This record gives sequence, structure tokens and C-alpha cells, in this order.
Amino acid sequence: MEVSDSLVSRITDKILPVVKEWHQRPLESIYAVVFMDAIHYHVRSEGRIVKKAVYIAIGINMDGIKEVLGMYVGENESAKYWLSILNGLKNRGVEDILITCIDGPTGFPEAISAVYPKTEVQQCIIHQLRNSTKYVSYKDIKTLMSDLKKVYGAVDEETALYELENFAAKWDVKYPKISASWRAHWAELSTYFKYPQSVRTLIYTTNAIENFNRQLRKVTKSKAVFPNDDSLLKMLYLAQMDITRKWTGRRRDWGEIHSQLEIFFADRLPQ
Repeated sequence: MEVSDSLVSRITDKILPVVKEWHQRPLESIYAVVFMDAIHYHVRSEGRIVKKAVYIAIGINMDGIKEVLGMYVGENESAKYWLSILNGLKNRGVEDILITCIDGPTGFPEAISAVYPKTEVQQCIIHQLRNSTKYVSYKDIKTLMSDLKKVYGAVDEETALYELENFAAKWDVKYPKISASWRAHWAELSTYFKYPQSVRTLIYTTNAIENFNRQLRKVTKSKAVFPNDDSLLKMLYLAQMDITRKWTGRRRDWGEIHSQLEIFFADRLPQ
């Protein structure tokens, strides 16, 4: 039996109203943590191939349950587009987000504070490390990473700043941009220092969303170029349905995390 591309497309188009309904479904009023990141694909648009960003938001609610809040196809990653997504979350019933974890695009913290002014922002330490070591000589990488670990692995923010000064004194002659970058983004990089280890482990990296993106790439790797936005969104929606089927139950350490969040955010959580 032969099936044409157009027939497959017509059949799978039936899922588009389902995707739209999923994107408009009501959400919970408070999320403990929301991870935000983007993944990029090539899509045909007006006769040419363009690179588009798929914006993804994954939330952990106050019961410790993880869910994909939304996936949105847009132009190249920008704070303006993230702002529209955050406004969309608010319109769907999300009144408050305690902590957001981001990979650090310019203007993103400002977009978050415009919609959720009380939300704390944690920039992904792993992304910062990758950016910091991009142009470091292989001869220096091991020692330099060891010195950086003293910064992000410090017991508290005061110690971390002390270690950052030591790092700068040692490495600024050779790699001046590294300490400058950490200082420039310190407000978002240092959020996790105020929390105990269980909460730090949850928020210091966007691994939760990167693992999800990795699984999406496995499903979409055979498709070099998507014919349009809808085609991309259909495949991603079906993939996430399959991936999230395994997301059952809450984090094992959620009891400890929740009790800490209740203390830190006592004024923002219902009694």
C-alpha cells in the first residue's frame, strides 16, 4: 500500500486542534520551579530554509510533579518572545513562580521580572561553565576548571566571591573575559547560594529541560528540514506525549525541598 506525503499530512493535521487545546489548557496557580530553554530547528518559510527556535517551559508544581507547560515555535531566541510566553502562562492561571532556571540569554531576567516581579532567577551554572571555557587552551583547562569549581561549589556567596577574586588574580592576565562574565551575571548565577543542598541541586542547572530536549532530538534527528511550523509542532507534541508518559510521581527528595520552600517563601504560599 502506497501512502503519499500529502495524505500523511492531512491525517496528522487532525492533531493540530488537540495541540492548540493543550497549549490553552489551564495551569496551576503556583509553580515551585519553571525551567526555560530553547531548541533550534530548520524550517521552510516563504521558499527558503530558516532556523527557528522552539521555546520550551517545564514546570515543577508544589506537589513535586513535573510537566511541560508549553512548546512554542518562534523566530530566533529573544527576550521579547519569552515575554509573550510568560504573559501566556499568566493568562492560563499561573499567578506565581518561585524560581525560574534559565540558560542566560540577554534580557531574559528583565522579561521574567516584568511578568513575575517576585520570581527569583537562577542562571544555569553548566551553561556558564561551557561559555567560560570555550576558548581555554587544553593545557590550562583542568587547572582552570578546578579553580572555577571553588567559586560555584562554595558553601556560601561570600566565600564564592572571595574565590572569584582569587580566580581573577590568577587567570585575568591570560583569560580576562571569564571573571568579567561571572561578575556581569553574578546576580542570576548566585541565587542558589542561599538555599540548602537539596534545593541547590534542583535549580543550579537546566538539566531537567536539557534531558527533555535531548529526547526530542532523538525523535526529530531524521528530519533535517521541516516543511512548516505546524509540521514541526505536530512532531514535537507527539514526542512529548511519549516522553512525559514516564514522568510519574514526584521527586524522591521533594519532602525536604518543599519544607525548605515553605520557609523561604512563607509569604507567597497558602497556609
